[in-house]
Amino acid sequence: MMELPDHDRAFYDDGEWVSWDEINQQIEYKEWRAKYPKADLTLVPIFNNLLSTAAIYHADTGKHLHVYGDIGELYGAITCGMQLNRTYAQGSDGRLGNDLVEIKTISPIRQSDTVEVNMARNFSKLLIVRINENFDIRGKLIDRKSLRKSNGKIKVSWSQTEGVLII
Repeated sequence: MMELPDHDRAFYDDGEWVSWDEINQQIEYKEWRAKYPKADLTLVPIFNNLLSTAAIYHADTGKHLHVYGDIGELYGAITCGMQLNRTYAQGSDGRLGNDLVEIKTISPIRQSDTVEVNMARNFSKLLIVRINENFDIRGKLIDRKSLRKSNGKIKVSWSQTEGVLII
């Protein structure tokens, strides 16, 4: 015999029980699709939870978790639709169409808005993700052609770099 759900949390429609949790989840997915049209929506709750956990941990302890690089990569995946490479893959952090993307994250710990980029790596775009002290997050996608030529490491400043701002 089929168990009936709690009537306060579900209703019967078109021959089946529908819970409010299912409806709320569908609404949430539609909101995410509107905000992140290129995203793999399965990554959005992971991103939101990780960012929220880092913010709560900092508020409660005054310390920082070492998760900002992962948050930056997830941000690139959900805002740009980037396909992330496997963990510790040599070269770049992900792929955006035919472009290889290097991701650098400026964490709320950092006093500077500068990242160090190894120009010997194989990438055609640089995504700089900035997480400020309020845990607001933004990104700039920059063509490698607009960066200074070098075979070694260069410093790239968020404030002095032209790029496509990703919200």
